[in-house]
Amino acid sequence: QLQLVESGGGLVQPGGSLSLSCTSSGFTFDLYDIGWFHQAPGKEREGVSCISSSGVYTNYVNSVKGRFTISRDNAQKTVYLQINNLKPEDTGVYYCAASIPSYDAMCIKGLREFASEIRIWGQGIQVTVSS
Repeated sequence: QLQLVESGGGLVQPGGSLSLSCTSSGFTFDLYDIGWFHQAPGKEREGVSCISSSGVYTNYVNSVKGRFTISRDNAQKTVYLQINNLKPEDTGVYYCAASIPSYDAMCIKGLREFASEIRIWGQGIQVTVSS
């Protein structure tokens, strides 16, 4: 079964930090570009970052540049999202997702193109930024 499982969410105060993890099973992880999506309450899901299958290429939506860092450990079949200086608008559900197997070919095209080829979704994890 192709699966992505997120962990690391929770309640954090504004200005704090959080590290989300996305662990895979059931597929050849290092063939897939992986990304993180954010769905704020009452809003559509939005791609915030992606990383290519080798880890060489990354992409971020402008609103998170400088605060979010995506990384991956292919030996552990895990992608991470480090979030610093959390803001109330970061509240929502965070999903990780895998595109078609592509050997670094999807994330480099940009988040919109990457999002159009998602094949596997995680179940999502809640992050709440509040004092």
